[in-house]
Amino acid sequence: MGAHSHGTQVTPTDYDRATQSHYDFLGSFLGSSDKAKDAIFYSYTKHINGFAATLEEEVASKLSQHPKVVSVFLNRRSKLQTTRSWGFLGLENNGEVRASSLWNKARFGEDTIIGNLDTGVWPESKSFSDDKMGPILAKWRGICQNDSDHTFHCNRKLIGARYFNKGYVSAGGPLINSPRDKEGHGTHTLSTAGGNFVSGANIFGFGNGTAKGGSPRARVAAYKVCWPIGGCYDADMLAAFDVAIHDGVDVLSVSIAHDPIPLHEDSIAIGSFHAVRNGIVVVCAAGNSGPYAGTVGNVAPWQIAAAASTIDRQFPSYVILGNNTRFKGESLSDTSLLSKKKLFPLISARNAKAANAKAEDAELCIDRSLDPKIVKGKILVCLRGGIARVEKGVQAALAGAAGMVLANDRDSGNQISADAHVLPATHINYKDGLALFSYINSTMSPLARITNPTMKLGTKPAPVVAAFSSQGPNTITPEILKPDITAPGVSIIAAYTEAQGPAESDFDKRRVKFNSISGTSMSCPHIAGVVGLLKTLHPNWSPAAIKSAIMTTASTWDNTWKPIKDASDLQATPFSYGGGHVQPNRAMDPGLVYDLSTNDYLDFLCALGYNQTQIRLFSNNPYTCPSTPISLVNFNYPSITVPSLNGTITVTRKVKNVGTSSGIYYASVHCPPGVSVQIQPKTLKFESVEEEKVFKVVIQANKKKQGGKTGYVFGKLAWCDGEHYGEDILIAVITRDGLRPPSIRRLKFEFVLKMRTKEMAQKKAQDLDVGENEGGSGKKQQQLEKKKKKKKKKKKKKKKKKKKKKKKKPC
Repeated sequence: MGAHSHGTQVTPTDYDRATQSHYDFLGSFLGSSDKAKDAIFYSYTKHINGFAATLEEEVASKLSQHPKVVSVFLNRRSKLQTTRSWGFLGLENNGEVRASSLWNKARFGEDTIIGNLDTGVWPESKSFSDDKMGPILAKWRGICQNDSDHTFHCNRKLIGARYFNKGYVSAGGPLINSPRDKEGHGTHTLSTAGGNFVSGANIFGFGNGTAKGGSPRARVAAYKVCWPIGGCYDADMLAAFDVAIHDGVDVLSVSIAHDPIPLHEDSIAIGSFHAVRNGIVVVCAAGNSGPYAGTVGNVAPWQIAAAASTIDRQFPSYVILGNNTRFKGESLSDTSLLSKKKLFPLISARNAKAANAKAEDAELCIDRSLDPKIVKGKILVCLRGGIARVEKGVQAALAGAAGMVLANDRDSGNQISADAHVLPATHINYKDGLALFSYINSTMSPLARITNPTMKLGTKPAPVVAAFSSQGPNTITPEILKPDITAPGVSIIAAYTEAQGPAESDFDKRRVKFNSISGTSMSCPHIAGVVGLLKTLHPNWSPAAIKSAIMTTASTWDNTWKPIKDASDLQATPFSYGGGHVQPNRAMDPGLVYDLSTNDYLDFLCALGYNQTQIRLFSNNPYTCPSTPISLVNFNYPSITVPSLNGTITVTRKVKNVGTSSGIYYASVHCPPGVSVQIQPKTLKFESVEEEKVFKVVIQANKKKQGGKTGYVFGKLAWCDGEHYGEDILIAVITRDGLRPPSIRRLKFEFVLKMRTKEMAQKKAQDLDVGENEGGSGKKQQQLEKKKKKKKKKKKKKKKKKKKKKKKKPC
């Protein structure tokens, strides 16, 4: 997907010419332009140069071999992945916005335009009221696409809405011509990013307060690319990116993710590239495939990938057993058990399976797996997983359950969510779930009751990384840290559609104006909202500078002043939270930023193996790949990731002064265990704003084994001038004794070997040998390890005598 060479004064004729060029090009393969017109259902004419078409596999294969084609890929489907969270992030304190708040400094994101690729929008929501909004900006070129839905209206707040469904329809979906959101997801995410102030926002009376987005005075636009059941298709998303860039958005929030795939086959990465090239910041969901390693999506360096974590608010609801044991859960159920003190029979869903159902399906409370005769009148215990949490409640209610307890599986650990179930229900953690099942299995007539939810603020610890949040390392380019940042994404209350109930089922006849949802889909618009504020405050900052400011000022500590933990109560790592938990007020003044230009991103693509012709198609500006490809560890990212450290490596970074006109910054390093780090120089002196300085980081493995069971160790680098203290997370990923996940290097090779030039491909054998050594399976590596073991035995006795307890110190 290349770029168009339109001039500065673009006319409709230019767009028509681009479309005709697509017809002519495809027509040369199909036999005529008329056949091409029938096949093409999207012609991307504004910024992205490409098209979407229905083709035979043979034709697609021939297209992919053409020298002017960057990539050909299937129209894949991707998945969608508040009243308290902004206070938790420090933008307000008990409703008071202080003078030092980024909200105040950035005028609440005034006149920044935030676009949202999602399920559309419910325009009637008060979150999109244009109260106190001035005239629409002259730069806006978008439309309100309500040609088939005359009840849909935009205003000075919701300034645009479009729908893109041709990819969905081509895959067999029904034709729906409206940007109206009937699923709630897009309304929730867009209002989180840029919703207006709405007092008295709550769900069934819970979480009552003033709802607002991160940039409450921003203008917003909805791009509907995700459809019921069908999901979000590549062709539709690319069309939306192309049009959104043309419309004039400043920020794009994309709460969509898929499994990690090579960048040239990734529609979100391609669309994001063209957006960033035009100065638009793109924030994406990191994915909901955690807690497994290497699952993080949206890994392109020009995207901001947001992980999800908790806030300091809970909605406690207890399970009280017949023996008076209490388990604390969370819930937003609006119904109560008939008697608050009456005990009900308690049964595990596995023991209530229907005759022809699988026990594994029954324990997950999957549709038609439960026997109503067994379930009726009892409190049913469902195991987490398989289907949505609220859907389990629906299935329990359909089977006649009096209530439901949702118990976490091992992977979900302590991470629980407050959901608006259709029956009395609560959600408990893994440890309590084990105890509950033990009680059921050891008691003749197990009994229980569920208490009504309440609300508790200031809970600790928070944040905690959500169990579902996708994890690093980056399996496509391990040198780039992903995710980039974490933000609130658990039990987030925001605007919702009135076309369906909060349980997302026809069974649920309730309607709400606000709903509680969890996911990296929720953390993504939190970051987009912060980006909107930074765009207003610093309109000349590049997308990379804004990203750097957010990452380098983030916190890795929770509200108990201890390192952030994950859902299993273990210390989380940068592979869980990236730079850390976002701190908006600090992000407005980072002092230094790690900046990147379009050419830097093109250099990055060259290093991955794209040839000169393919690179030119990404940008219409003159560009030539460096004669020697850059080392990816030297890509000027606001973090340092070394995928395989054997011996010593020197990494280069460049910082730009965006703080005071002059200043001296001093380096401070906390070394990764078993690794020494030296900064050269240790002091950076700036004489003016925008001045740039280069420094080097010398990283050396000084022990035989680093990283323990995982193979990874982490440290921090910070530059401090007394006023600014930005932490640049330093990561040394050590690969010893086969500790590296094999998929990382394998996936990278699969991509690089496809795209590299012939000269670079000749190095394949050498690269593969390195891979063997990294995994500890090469012969030379085995011989070295044997020698090391002998030396280790000799020194062991001496070490025992000298061994003393030492405190960790900075390098």
